[in-house]
Amino acid sequence: MASADSDRPRRTPRADDERRERTPTRRGPAQRRAKAVDAGSAMSSAAEQLAKLLGRPPESVSSLRPTDSGWEAQVEVVELERIPDTTSVLASYKVSLDEEGALISFERTRRYSRGMIDRPF
Repeated sequence: MASADSDRPRRTPRADDERRERTPTRRGPAQRRAKAVDAGSAMSSAAEQLAKLLGRPPESVSSLRPTDSGWEAQVEVVELERIPDTTSVLASYKVSLDEEGALISFERTRRYSRGMIDRPF
């Protein structure tokens, strides 16, 4: 019996280990969430990335809310500085970020003068 066992080819455990190392592993939901940014980081990220695209510093972030795919923020930007300051023209931009804080899209939703106040309809 010993001679029959020695004639049969043996599988080495190394080949199996190498095969496992080469196969790509899929990340589970818990690993994806680990890279997700918190609210403070999302707010900073929205303001910084919009400033790079527009070439103007943001005045403020007026709202931030989580979405299924990441974050959505409203960022206020001074588009035209005037004297007196209350007549400067500002714009409100809707900024969408993915779960990792990268900018997906932005759009200007409103233009208004600084001295203008919102009134209920």
